[in-house]
Amino acid sequence: MSRYPAPEIKDLPDDIRAKVLEVQEKAGFVPNVFLALARRPAEWRAFFAYHDALMLKEDSGLTKGDREMIVTTTSAANQCLYCVVAHGAILRIYEKKPLVADQVAVNYRKADISPRQRAMLDFAMKVCQNSHEIGEADFAALQAHGFSDEDAWDIAAITAFFGLSNRMASFSHMMPNPEFYLMGRMPKAKA
Repeated sequence: MSRYPAPEIKDLPDDIRAKVLEVQEKAGFVPNVFLALARRPAEWRAFFAYHDALMLKEDSGLTKGDREMIVTTTSAANQCLYCVVAHGAILRIYEKKPLVADQVAVNYRKADISPRQRAMLDFAMKVCQNSHEIGEADFAALQAHGFSDEDAWDIAAITAFFGLSNRMASFSHMMPNPEFYLMGRMPKAKA
C-alpha cells in the first residue's frame, strides 16, 4: 500500500493511539493518513495540531464545507489521489451534495457551487499554483463576496498546508481507504 509501512495501533505512543482510536470510533475506520504519519510521532503531532487549527477553527468566515472544498480542489491540482478521495468524501457530507466533490476535483469552474465559493476557489488555486502573483485585485475579488483579510489568510493557509500534505501522501504512495469512495454519495438509510 505504501512505501513506508505504518506502525500498528498498539505500538503508537499513548497520545497518538488515543487520537487514532477516537477517530476510529467516530468514522468506523482509521483513515490511512493517521497511521502513515504516525511512524514519526513528533511530526504527526505537529501535522495534526496545524491541521486541527486550520480545519476545526470556529471563528472564521469559512464553513467546514468551504474548507473541504479548498482541500479537494487544490489537491486535485496537485494530483493527490489520497486527499482528493478522502477530503472529497468529507466535502460531500458537509455540503450534502453527492456530486460536488467530483465536480470541483475535475473543474471547479463548471461545478454547481455559489459565486462566493467560486471566488474562494479562484483565490485558493492562485495560491496553489502562482502564489507569487497574489495582489490587491485578488483580495478585492474576495472582499466583493464578503471574505475578510483573515478569511483570505485561512484560504491561503489551508491551501499551503494541504500542498505539504499532498506531497507527503503522493511521494509515499499513501492510498485512500476504500470506505472514502462511497461516503456521502448515497443518502443514509433511515433508522
